[in-house]
Amino acid sequence: MAGLMHLVVHNYNEILQSKKDPMVDSWFLMSSPMPVLLILVFYLYFVLKLGPQLMATRKAFNLQRILVAYNFYQVIFSLWLSTMPFRVGAMSYIFKNGCHPVELHRNPFSIAISNGAWWYFFSKIIELLDTVFFVLRKKQNQVTFLHVYHHTITALFSWGYLKFLPGEQGLVIGFLNSVVHVVMYFYYMVAAMGPKYQKYLWWKKYMTWIQLVQFCIMLTYLLCLLAYDCKFPKALTFFFISNVIIFLYLFSDFYRKAYKKKEKLG
Repeated sequence: MAGLMHLVVHNYNEILQSKKDPMVDSWFLMSSPMPVLLILVFYLYFVLKLGPQLMATRKAFNLQRILVAYNFYQVIFSLWLSTMPFRVGAMSYIFKNGCHPVELHRNPFSIAISNGAWWYFFSKIIELLDTVFFVLRKKQNQVTFLHVYHHTITALFSWGYLKFLPGEQGLVIGFLNSVVHVVMYFYYMVAAMGPKYQKYLWWKKYMTWIQLVQFCIMLTYLLCLLAYDCKFPKALTFFFISNVIIFLYLFSDFYRKAYKKKEKLG
């Protein structure tokens, strides 16, 4: 048992020494885990307790213009994020080099990975506003476990990924997620425009389909990395796989409860 623990600790320290980029420490919110942890603690406290208490005796805020502008920003930002791997040549680099990892600090591609990962992490901090808007509009029924867990865990571990374990796997995962967010926030933007645009939202239930397809593609990609024994950090691959499986279960359960039951009742 002691030997196993020693091996785990040794591999963990080896990963940190070989993959950690000291340049990242100087970036906003990256020098210490405390800022992001404080943000997430306050986020959870506000959306689960403080916010509902403050809104209990108040009318729901009318945030239509803010929501349209916010979701428009998210569409543009997600589109920008999804094109970044192509603009810096990252996708062609991955296909060219296959399963061979990038040597950090020696290749412009590694810098592109870190830059893209920071913007992705930053987007997850901004996306916490999704839940804040639910609370301010007194839509507490939409503050579900799936919603809060998804926002919290992606913000926390996108920070950890950039800080400790940047790898090529994250590039593909971030690209797929950003593409889905372009579609998702476009839907939310149209929905925020008012009742007269509701007729254009007939594809609401397919949003969950798109997210499930995204997770299936992610899982297939990650399992292929293991099957071909790619020389990427295994700890990162296993972490991604575990989270993708969790999200697959949670989103499938949401779809079943939200749409399958309605179809049976109908």
